[in-house]
Amino acid sequence: MIYLDHNATTPCDARVFEAMRPYLCEQYGNPSSTHQFGRAARRAIDRAREQVAALVNARPEQIIFTGGGTEANHLALCGALQGQPPARVSISTIEHASVRGAMECLASQGWQADSIPVDEQCRVMAGRMELHPGTRLVSVMWANNETGAVQAIPAIAKRTRRHGALFHTDATQAAGKLALDFAASGAHLMTLSAHKLYGPKGVGALVAERASLLKPMLRGGGQEKGLRAGTENVAGIVGFGAAAEWARLELNQRATQWRALRDRLEEGLRALGITAFAAGAERLPNTAQFSVPQFAGETLLEKLDQSGFTLSSGSACSSGRIAPSHVLTAMGMAREQMRNVLRVSLGLDNSEADITAFLGALAQLTGSQRVWQAQNVA
Repeated sequence: MIYLDHNATTPCDARVFEAMRPYLCEQYGNPSSTHQFGRAARRAIDRAREQVAALVNARPEQIIFTGGGTEANHLALCGALQGQPPARVSISTIEHASVRGAMECLASQGWQADSIPVDEQCRVMAGRMELHPGTRLVSVMWANNETGAVQAIPAIAKRTRRHGALFHTDATQAAGKLALDFAASGAHLMTLSAHKLYGPKGVGALVAERASLLKPMLRGGGQEKGLRAGTENVAGIVGFGAAAEWARLELNQRATQWRALRDRLEEGLRALGITAFAAGAERLPNTAQFSVPQFAGETLLEKLDQSGFTLSSGSACSSGRIAPSHVLTAMGMAREQMRNVLRVSLGLDNSEADITAFLGALAQLTGSQRVWQAQNVA
């Protein structure tokens, strides 16, 4: 099988697993305990906090570990607004389901949701962004998980701060693929997730400018500065830290590899008469989403899977739903075109041979007469 769905999840890096291994077996102490085992676990968490902070140019004390990106997004939106009289929140029309889910929770408490539109290239236009009076928080993802489009986060954050609102960005897809600078971004809050950058599933982080911005969603033991009660997932946090460190050290090498493969893929797609979405925007170096005319995406996915290629039509968190992609809808795409969508998201294990094989399989399955050209494009 050739795996082309790395935006859904990445395999755990062998180096990351080795870092985690002692904390799955020998080093099993509770980090809240004061004995030797507990102190060893606490030191491991502190080290991981430093590693995650270094990936995004934040301070270690600004990192709050969570059970994943979804929890971090809920802590960002609901935790920042908890206890305030309901007013308005603005989120972009291309946000991940977990941000939209958090907004639904706020709406049930009387908060009003305002949508920030995107253009046909999946970009929030900061200069045209209108915030209503009473807006308390704005959330715009750093990079879209479907199209890969990267947003002008510093400009959006600056406009939000001038309005007097908090700014949150979901950077789960961007971290490990782009150079992120929390300190310079202007964001108050930023979400990260380990399994998107070769770490384990079930651990994420919220980066907070200061802890006082938030109130806890989970209460009890007082862990994570009192903002996330519950015994820490030590092995997972250690894995997150290791994954963050390797991502930081290898960022340029990885991005260069992915960009070359994506460009090779899109050159082959153009030979088949296919153009990637959001091609006019800055995008993640590993992501290409496109429509295959006259072929239902789900049918093609099934046939490609049978042929040994694993990919998706968009967000894994929305798979199985019949409704068209909210991202592509926000971009103004025709409903018929949205039925034929595939997304390729590349990873460290992919090669040029994988791209050539995929293009050949796609051409064959779609009955294209350009099979040879797709396989041999320079």
